[in-house]
Amino acid sequence: MQNEPGTPTPPVKKSGLSKGCIIGIVAAVILAVGGAILLIAVAGGVYFFKQSDPTYTNNNSSGGTATSPSSSSSADDDSVEGASPTAAQSAAVAGGQSATWEQQEISWTVPQRWSKQTADSQTFLWRSPGTSDAANLIVSISAMNADFPTDASINAFYQGAETRKQNGEVNELRWLKIDGVKGVQFRESAPESADNPQRLQWLGYRDYKGQKQFVNIMLAARGKDFARHEDALYGILYSTKLSK
Repeated sequence: MQNEPGTPTPPVKKSGLSKGCIIGIVAAVILAVGGAILLIAVAGGVYFFKQSDPTYTNNNSSGGTATSPSSSSSADDDSVEGASPTAAQSAAVAGGQSATWEQQEISWTVPQRWSKQTADSQTFLWRSPGTSDAANLIVSISAMNADFPTDASINAFYQGAETRKQNGEVNELRWLKIDGVKGVQFRESAPESADNPQRLQWLGYRDYKGQKQFVNIMLAARGKDFARHEDALYGILYSTKLSK
C-alpha cells in the first residue's frame, strides 16, 4: 500500500473544504479499503504457500527475498504489549472529543477541533483542521469468511512490514494489542518528497457479533507536517476502543 494516498489532494484555497478536497478524501478511503482487501488475500496466500513448501522464496518488489517466519513475526498473544502512550501523546488528546463509528461500535478520542468527514458500514474518516497540512484518521473494515486464516495473514502482514523496515521504508514496527486485540503497528519513514504522505498504521482482526473482521487503522499527514501531528496521531491510535 505504499503508493496509496494517505492524505487528500490539496484543495483550492478557500474557507471550508473545497470540492477537490472532498474528492481526495473519498479517493483515499476507497483506496484504503481496496488495498487492504488485496493485501489480505496476497499476504495470506503467500504465507500458506511458503509454509507448505519450505524451499519456496519470493522476490519482493524491492528486490529482497522473503524469509520464513521468525519468532518476532509470530508473537504469542500473551507476549504482545498493550498500548502505552507517553505523557505527550496522552496530553495531545486530553480533553478531546469522542469520534464514534456507530455502525461498527468503535471509538477514538480525538482533539476537540477534529471533525467527521464520512462514516458508513465499511469506512470512517475524521480530519484535523487545515487543508493539505491536515492530519487524517482513516479506518476501514472488511468482513472475512469464518474459516479465513487470520493468524497466517497477520503474520504475513508483519513479515511484509519487516521487509519494508529492512528497506528503510518503515522505521518502527511491533506487535501491539489495541483494546485487547493483537495487531501489527508500524510507522513509515519520512518520504523523500515532503509533500507525500507519511503513515502510522495498525492492522488486526477482531470477532464482532459473530463475524470475523479485518480492521485497518491509518493515521496520516504529509511528510512535512507529520512531526507536528505525531503525538496526537499516537494518542488517537492508543485510545481505540473495539467492541467485541
